[in-house]
Amino acid sequence: MCTAWLLGLGLASAPAWAQSVAMTGSMGSKALLVVNGGAPKALAAGDTHQGVKVLSVGAEQATVEVGGKRQTVTLGGAPVSVGGGGGGGGGSQIVLTASSGGHFLTLGSINGRSAHFMVDTGATSVAMGAEDARHMGIDFEKAPRLAGSTANGTVWMYRVKLRSVRIQDVEVNEVDAVVVPQGMPHVLLGNSFLTRFQMKRDNDVMTLTRRY
Repeated sequence: MCTAWLLGLGLASAPAWAQSVAMTGSMGSKALLVVNGGAPKALAAGDTHQGVKVLSVGAEQATVEVGGKRQTVTLGGAPVSVGGGGGGGGGSQIVLTASSGGHFLTLGSINGRSAHFMVDTGATSVAMGAEDARHMGIDFEKAPRLAGSTANGTVWMYRVKLRSVRIQDVEVNEVDAVVVPQGMPHVLLGNSFLTRFQMKRDNDVMTLTRRY
């Protein structure tokens, strides 16, 4: 099983154009890499896939060679580009791999600040705790309030608009969200984000392809 999850990392291909590479986990001595939005592929040191050669694999990083240039990618690291102009957030596809508990977890960013997401198809909108909102510089306490139902009963939530939500090399702007007073272990990636994508599930792999 994969022991580390969902971290968007960009690399490049041969010198003529940029490739998108995401490391979604590790399987023993292999790194689980997604190249150009394709299906995740387990690659060991010495393997080459779509122009990306794996030089070494660690528990939380892999060193690859693309177009004669070496690049070390780490779990949770920011997108990087080698030999091309990628990493600008203009991608159209997100590929996620389920955790051992069956949840789809990923690192990304909100308004340029790092965030830990969990996909929740039952949530109307993106939802986060007050502490996460403050970390992202969201002035939610002046936002409109609404009542919402949770497992602990009815709570007051704050309705906000997120300037940007980014996962891997895909960025979506002007996303509706709510902030709840209590802490949350993850930012819930709800339907205000998900409905902008066509969702495909294949066993433990979820692919989100942008509609608009």
